[in-house]
Amino acid sequence: MVRQRSWVLVWLLGGLVGCAPASPPNAAVPSVAPSRARTPAELFDGNCSPCHQDAGEGIPGVYPSLAGSPTVLGDPGALARWILKGQRAATMAIPGRYATAMPKFGWLNDADAAALLTYLRSSFGNRAPPVDAATVASALKE
Repeated sequence: MVRQRSWVLVWLLGGLVGCAPASPPNAAVPSVAPSRARTPAELFDGNCSPCHQDAGEGIPGVYPSLAGSPTVLGDPGALARWILKGQRAATMAIPGRYATAMPKFGWLNDADAAALLTYLRSSFGNRAPPVDAATVASALKE
């Protein structure tokens, strides 16, 4: 029983470190080395799944679900600005609904960001059109 509790504590602390509310507002900390080619699933697994979980369901009251999310399924430019720059989309819940902060992934290049956004928009039961690198680049200029 003690061993199981230790594992749960390690798991919880690991998740909190990845999406800690104490992150500096302009911090961009990659958890996957940006120099090697990555698949969209690897980008998700290395950066998003600690908080949003492997199946994208999140943790109620802590991390939001990606399945059926109006932000994920809505304007891809708004989604890119949220993930890469931390600019809240109009479709998002009121700030403060979750006690954790979304880290900014501005270190992603446009192609990797587009691949990740497409993955989010086509996984977890989501069915939204793909996103291309030009859409990401254009959105980041706004």
